[in-house]
Amino acid sequence: MRSVMIDLIFPDGSVRQYPEGSSGRDVASAISKSLEKRTLLVRLDGKLIDFDRPLSSGKVEFVDRSDPDALDTIRHDTAHVLAEAVQELFPGTQVTIGPNVEDGFYYDFARNEPFSTDDFAVIEKKMREIVDRDEKIVREEWDRDEAIAHFDSIGEQYKAQIIRDLPTTEPISVYRQGAWKDLCRGPHLPSTKHIGKAFKLTKLAGAYWRGDQNNAQLQRIYGTAWASEEDLAAYLKRVEEAEKRDHRKIGKIMDLFHIQEEGKGMVFWHPKGWTMYRALEAYMRRMTEGGGYVEVKTPQILDRSLWEKSGHWEKFGHAMFTCETDEGESLAVKPMNCPGHVQIFNVGQKSYRDLPLRMAEFGACHRFEPSGGLHGIMRVRAFTQDDGHIFCRDDQIEDETTTFVKLLYQVYEDLGVELHSVKLALRPDLRAGTDAVWDIAESKLERAAIAAGMTVEMLPGEGAFYGPKLEFHLKDAIGRTWQCGTLQLDFVLPDRLDAEYVGEDGQKHRPVMLHRAILGTFERFLGILIENYGGAFPLWLSPVQAVVATITSDADDFAVATAAKFKAAGLRVETDLRNEKVGYKIREHSLAKVPVIAVVGRNEAEAGQVAIRRLGSQDQTIVTVEEAIALLTVEATPPDLKR
Repeated sequence: MRSVMIDLIFPDGSVRQYPEGSSGRDVASAISKSLEKRTLLVRLDGKLIDFDRPLSSGKVEFVDRSDPDALDTIRHDTAHVLAEAVQELFPGTQVTIGPNVEDGFYYDFARNEPFSTDDFAVIEKKMREIVDRDEKIVREEWDRDEAIAHFDSIGEQYKAQIIRDLPTTEPISVYRQGAWKDLCRGPHLPSTKHIGKAFKLTKLAGAYWRGDQNNAQLQRIYGTAWASEEDLAAYLKRVEEAEKRDHRKIGKIMDLFHIQEEGKGMVFWHPKGWTMYRALEAYMRRMTEGGGYVEVKTPQILDRSLWEKSGHWEKFGHAMFTCETDEGESLAVKPMNCPGHVQIFNVGQKSYRDLPLRMAEFGACHRFEPSGGLHGIMRVRAFTQDDGHIFCRDDQIEDETTTFVKLLYQVYEDLGVELHSVKLALRPDLRAGTDAVWDIAESKLERAAIAAGMTVEMLPGEGAFYGPKLEFHLKDAIGRTWQCGTLQLDFVLPDRLDAEYVGEDGQKHRPVMLHRAILGTFERFLGILIENYGGAFPLWLSPVQAVVATITSDADDFAVATAAKFKAAGLRVETDLRNEKVGYKIREHSLAKVPVIAVVGRNEAEAGQVAIRRLGSQDQTIVTVEEAIALLTVEATPPDLKR
């Protein structure tokens, strides 16, 4: 009887047959022992599976440690090793879930006694022991009822609950890791030794079971894991550098802003921080106006009926700040500006000759973010968007996309950040509009991105609820990436809010609406800039551009006169006339990230000169006051005004 065979297509296009039931290991071993030795996982028709799992016919690739997908699995396996170590060290602890997060993983534990970061050393030691034990990791499929009964019997109530809540059609897969086992979809590495020892536990946090504050509170242990010790060391160095650059720490040192309990997620901008904010806003206003936008201002509070019509009430009602008036009105503080812009568009008849109409607003918005998710000025409840909406015809989509992308590129270059990647976010599960409309919108936005010269990465399920969007991810000075700019193509909102223009044919048509932002929000982008520059801003953005500091009190009058001349030339300047040593003054202003210190003493006063010291430099340059003003005013000119 002839055995059943499977057809495997290899990356080079070749097709080979293997007996049914062959695993990835069987196939790799048949090719070469070195391939078998270095392979961790198999990618079958684009899906990762365990190395020892039987294959079916399809396209096959062997995944080794250098593959990005391998790193995700290393991190997930490390989470399992963490859970095994905790249960060995602290009997009676229940495990719940342990997913990957950016740069690492976490595992939530149910335990009566609190963990401490002091426990990390002993837990990491136990984890290394488990890696050294080279425990084989094996996938098993269990009967649903037997799995529930088993986990209940060993006191793992959370695992039993997870199984009860799974769809009845979903297979129940359990992974054995030596004598330890966990409910998991997988895939996993062949054994614990493949994880390596490039891991570290990083922090503790509280968490609620399934994120619901009405449920039991759990203890969350975070960790990071990498493919090599070198990668781990580089990551820890980045974290150390990021901590030094933390915008909250620098914001306090530079006296830029603060946030307090009575205004969670609301920024109190101090004079210096607000000066920097206004410098960025003025720059963005000039760039926006130069890009052909008209600036508008829409109300902060609008009636519920408009939000219902736009679809935001259904999709975002839980995150909106609302109120009821004594007259029976139901109102909401705007979480976004788009419906208001459509209202302005709808006033008066629009012709095809009026399009594209580029409308911009520095719109103050409010959204309820859970307090646990708030983070300095990076994630807040009150924020201002550099928002814009382009109302255009269908045949203008590509040109408008190209024009916007050029503007975005210029802004990022001016602000000293690097564009890292562009991603095309596709239809989410929760969305407005038909699949047919989404098909058109996604294809048109992809073609527009290509026409603008961009290479995009697809992000299924990450689009806005009314249309697909291009996400612009930038990279900062220490290699972190941030998603800030967006361009969203929307056929839905103009239809829901009855936007129309008269076409060349004399008939009424719906405009296309392109939602766009470059910074995203001023608050978050300023937080990014603070960390990108470490507080050492280019002169045009610095809240204080220069301090005139005296060496001796007999130079006070000259210092005051010099500062007045600086100020008259448009420079943001302060004086330091304190009876302190000049070295002390320089150190203090350097810590406050003042970019220029103009030191004056008796000799400088007599000669009409200043000694210029730059932030981060021990050198000084002696120049006349007029020469200093000429030099600094050029440096303090915003980049768009230099062109």
